[in-house]
Parts: sequence; C-alpha cells; structure tokens
Amino acid sequence: MAKQVLCRFGQWCSRVFAVECQPNSDPVYFALSKNPQANLAGEFEKIFGRAKTYSFHVCTDERFQRAMLYDDLKNKLIPALPRGSVLDVFSFLPGVNNSLFRGFLIKDADAMPIFDELVKSSWVNVCAYVQERDNQWWQHLWSKSEDGTAVLVDKFCLVPARMPPCHPSTLNIMGNDVFYRFGDAYKVVEQCKEIIPEAKELLELVDQNLTLKQAGQFPTIVIEGLDATGKTTLTHSLTAELGAALLRSPPQCLSPWRPRFDSEPPLLRRAFYALGNYITASQIATASQNTPVVVDRYWHSTAAYAIATAVTGKVDNLPGPGSEVYRWPSDLLRPDLVLLLTVSPEERMRRLSGRGLEKTQEEAELEANHLFRNKVEQAYKRVEDPACVVVDASPPPDQVLQEVLRLIRDKCHLN
Repeated sequence: MAKQVLCRFGQWCSRVFAVECQPNSDPVYFALSKNPQANLAGEFEKIFGRAKTYSFHVCTDERFQRAMLYDDLKNKLIPALPRGSVLDVFSFLPGVNNSLFRGFLIKDADAMPIFDELVKSSWVNVCAYVQERDNQWWQHLWSKSEDGTAVLVDKFCLVPARMPPCHPSTLNIMGNDVFYRFGDAYKVVEQCKEIIPEAKELLELVDQNLTLKQAGQFPTIVIEGLDATGKTTLTHSLTAELGAALLRSPPQCLSPWRPRFDSEPPLLRRAFYALGNYITASQIATASQNTPVVVDRYWHSTAAYAIATAVTGKVDNLPGPGSEVYRWPSDLLRPDLVLLLTVSPEERMRRLSGRGLEKTQEEAELEANHLFRNKVEQAYKRVEDPACVVVDASPPPDQVLQEVLRLIRDKCHLN
C-alpha cells in the first residue's frame, strides 16, 4: 500500500516551498530533508507558531483541472477558518516552468474539521507541521489507506532554502495566466463547456467571428492605460481626426458573458479575454482594409493585468524586462503603434471620483491597491514587439491629442 501511495508524491522531496507571511515582503522558503539539522527551530517558528499547522496543495499537472480544484479548495477553506489564519503557500521545482502547485497554509490549527475529507481526495497533498521532541520541525505527509482512513505516508525535516532568482509565482504564467496562441485559449474554454453552459455559446460566436488574416494597408493605433487616464476621450477624438474606425477589446459582442467569466478561476477568465483579443484582431484586419483603426485596449492590457495579478507580493517579483512572458503572441495581429497613457495616482483618483461606473474586481483593486497599480504599469511597459510608447496624459485633452497626432505622423507616416 505505502509504495502505491508514494507514487502519487513523485519528486515531492525535491520540491521547494514558499510561504507568503506578509503581502509586501519576500516569502519564507524551505526544503525537505531526511537528515535533521541543528538549531533550526527559530527559523520556522515565525511561520508555524507553536500549535499544529497544516498545508494543502493542489497537485495535478493538468492546468484546467488544477485551476478548478484550487478554486474548490479555496471555497472550502476560507469560509471555514478564522480570518488571518490562512496563508498562501507554493511548492515548486526551482527553475522548472509549470511546476508550481498552489495551496494554503493554515496556522495555529489544533483541529481541522475538513482534514479527513481532504486526505481522502486524490488531488490534494495534505501536510501537517509538527515540532517533535528533537526540537526540529517536520512535515508529515498524509494520504488515505485502502480502508479509507488517514495514514502517515512519510515525513521530512524542514531545512531553509535559498530564495530563487525569480519569484515562484512566475513559473506558471505562460499558458495559465497569459496565452500566446489562439488554440491554447480556445481549448480551455472548450474544456469548461460541461460546467459553464455559456461557454458553448461563446465558442460558437468565436467560430463565427474569427478569421486569422493579415492587417490591411491602413495603420492600427492602440490606446492603452489604466482607467481614468483619458483613453475614452482620446480614442473618440482620434477617430474623428483620422477618419478612423474605432474598436475595443474585449469586443462588444462578448459583453453578455463577461460577468460570468469574471467570476470564474483566473485560467478561465484569462482564456475568455484572450479569445476577445483574437476577435478584435479579426475586426482590425477587416476595418484596416479601408481606413485607419483606433483600438481601445488590446493584448497589452490582457497581459499586464494577468501578470500583475498572478505575481504575488512586491513589484520586484515581476519577471524582469526581456522575459519571455512579455513577448507578443506569434499568431495575433500586431498593431502599428501602441500608446500608453499615464497620469499621476492623485489625478487618476480625482478623475475616478466623479465617474461612478461599474468596475471589475481588478479595476476596484487598482483603485485601492497602490502596489497592484504599480505592477500593472510596470508590466505594461515591459511588453515587447510592439512596446508601448508612454504618453503623459495629465495636460488638457486637446494638448494630449496634438501630441498623439504628432507621434502617429512620425511612426505611422500619416498626414
């Protein structure tokens, strides 16, 4: 029995663990060993306290299953536990993309009401952390026996681990939070048809509206930026000035499904918005045959918000400039010019105060969370090929328009 159970935990002892103890500080890292090391009790007391602590890790390599099961685990744990007792925990193979297993660490939990339920599942690795008589901290790995009861599979001594070059949450960005091919995003939405009936309607709409063709002879100008930076005013003014077609991403045709997908796990939400970019690309290709095209947001927004949300903690945790996570999808139509409007945080708040529009969860967080706002702006500026041209949108709208028209004349050779 033990050998059969251990097969499920392949490479477990090779994994490194990261616990997010404070939102704006570095995680605490530890690894597993069979050989106790002296004088390490203090290293881990700040994580575990003095009472028994548990961690639960969603362990499956299949990304759709992993996303849905993590969401299910979150919904089981968070409402059942005191506020502040749940920390984010990651386990990962250093430097190996898509090796990150996300989970939760429950502090100071002498009893876990759903412990037995989770031990019996085939998709959660359940660990208890115990300071034994040797004063060492040990991870006890649990599973279910053949008769359905909880059984201790193995135990490992905790040892400190070095901080990796990149934050572990960056390992699963590609193909989970950001999509680089149409087929990858389409497959995710296709997988959820059984649990989200609207997905079938969405895919039918995508099939009807999608033609992956090249842009026409007229240029495409994308206007990017956080809310209240003046995108709407500028896009309408530009459209009139250039006699251009005005498009938006996500396109209006996806509006009926936005509330549903905004409430789903990040993988599904990101796939939804990725498909929106490809529909917009098809619209660009058609419209640019006859006229210049102005687009209110496009792939930069999708990628910037996804990366900023996926990467926990401080701005320095983002993948560095030049990382492959910022590369443009190979099969997505490229615009001729991307302009990123920026204003000071104080000016943004002044403009937002009078709007009263309904906001997505991420837009609401953007207002409340200075750290998240900085991460989004940095991610915007790191997207490559095409990169954003930053425009100060603080002056009056007419001045911003004239500056943007100058950039378009220089970059796109429009009179």
